[in-house]
Amino acid sequence: MAKNSKLAPLPQRKKAVASLETMRKVFTLPESESSTLSQLDREISENLRGFLQERIVSGDIAPANLEQAFMDTTIPDDPMWVAEQTQFLLDKVVAQSVHTASPRFIGHMTSALPHFMLPLAKIMIALNQNVVKIETSKAFTPLERQVIGMLHRLVYGCDDPFYQTWTQNFNHSLGVLCSGGTIANITGLWVARNQKLGPKPDFAGVAEEGYAKALAAYGYRDAVVLVSKRGHYSIRKACDAIGLGRRQVLKLPIDHHHRIDLGVLEKTLKTMAQEKTLVLAIIGVAGATETGSVDPLDTLADLAQEYGAAFHVDAAWGGPTLFSTKHRGLLKGIERADSVVIDAHKQLYVPMGVGMVLFKDPQALDSVEHHAQYIIRQGSRDIGKHTLEGSRNGMAMLVHSALRIIGRRGYEILIDLGIGKAAHFAKMIRGDGEFELITEPELNLLTYRFVPEKARQLLREVHDSKELTSKCNDILSDLTESIQKRQRQEGKSFVSRTRLEAKAHHSQEVSVFRVVLANPLTTNPILGEILEEQRAYGREIFVSEGFEKALEGLYRTARAMGETGSEAT
Repeated sequence: MAKNSKLAPLPQRKKAVASLETMRKVFTLPESESSTLSQLDREISENLRGFLQERIVSGDIAPANLEQAFMDTTIPDDPMWVAEQTQFLLDKVVAQSVHTASPRFIGHMTSALPHFMLPLAKIMIALNQNVVKIETSKAFTPLERQVIGMLHRLVYGCDDPFYQTWTQNFNHSLGVLCSGGTIANITGLWVARNQKLGPKPDFAGVAEEGYAKALAAYGYRDAVVLVSKRGHYSIRKACDAIGLGRRQVLKLPIDHHHRIDLGVLEKTLKTMAQEKTLVLAIIGVAGATETGSVDPLDTLADLAQEYGAAFHVDAAWGGPTLFSTKHRGLLKGIERADSVVIDAHKQLYVPMGVGMVLFKDPQALDSVEHHAQYIIRQGSRDIGKHTLEGSRNGMAMLVHSALRIIGRRGYEILIDLGIGKAAHFAKMIRGDGEFELITEPELNLLTYRFVPEKARQLLREVHDSKELTSKCNDILSDLTESIQKRQRQEGKSFVSRTRLEAKAHHSQEVSVFRVVLANPLTTNPILGEILEEQRAYGREIFVSEGFEKALEGLYRTARAMGETGSEAT
């Protein structure tokens, strides 16, 4: 196991020193199977296998104590033997890392990886290609274009002649790979900005002249982006980065299913048109980070077309649902989007971090094209001319491998499994007298909380009083946070938490457990065990940390106010 792992003793050597000879050796492949580096490679692989087979979620050292091992900021004057550094990493990093592959780690969008990723990643690292420029990524450049074409076909489903024409067309791009959803969202809105406020006679375009002159040139007073409250926080970062401003992101209300409120959206669009405000983009959420909910994409496409806004879909999480014959209808209308974001390091099961943004129009990225004399020259095959990021690694190779090794049917099995598991877990929660389901799963995410019988009884009796309901929910929110922290500290399993509007309780914002069920190794019995673990913590904390007394005090207040006729239990 990683926690107690020690490397086999290596031959005694004198102190490592810096010299031209040793520097050359650092960059040389190991000479034989019996060499020190070859031995280290085998032992590291064994150690990682042990770590990945563990079922505990995190190590036993508290973060504040762990930080002490990383306080020394002195760079050593002389080299350190690889074996010494490896042992440090095994003891202080591997042993205390979060076991995101554990079937009991169900709190975030990071999951187990297919084991074939480990050896294939060695190819990528050893080749060390830089995909910004074909001179540093000869085969990786067409490989990346192929990957983009494969995912573009999944989303947009164009015909064979389309992909024959555009996949390897080096003058244009069907999309770009990037480090994750944040950069992908920035790129999508960057393109929308440059297209909506592009060059025209007597105006060089927003990219050259900025927003103030662009709005004046087009007769607008302002510009905004519209998204629901469930929109990812990276949308605000994106609007900051492209110069629009965070306050120009209008986060609209949601309905009872945590989808964008269409009535409010239509009213907002009409108001923006009357006020001569440019709606740069309407953003549809396809798999909200907190709830997994999917906006009515088809209707959003209609509205975007009617009001002349770009239609951008953030499907960083939910995009791979398109692999499922049974569930792909949930994303109906995504094929009408101008741009779509998908994170491969989420439900395509590729290592962190690689995302992408795909464009329906193969010429859309021309609006952000850039060049330099020493690189990405005019007319070159360089992918970097259409990317926000410069130097990038060859993660496309791992996405390519996943798509081919797992295949469409394999992904369909994984997607259907996760959504089915979420439905089963929701059924377990609904049938349990001590837990309350807060959001029904649409994909494979759901939220819930622990509600002791005393609290459940009080909520029933004071339901008509918004004030007393709110106070009861505040107590339960503190209880939820305490349970979640205890579970995280114990490290046997992990469920995250967030705050959401509880529609059943006057839409009050409450703290809830958030579960993400993408790991195929997570089974229904494991989910039952995690629920029992939370129940045990909840019952103990409810009494020991004063939550029961606080609830009884609220009960007495309710009785004094005449809000309940029942006796406090």
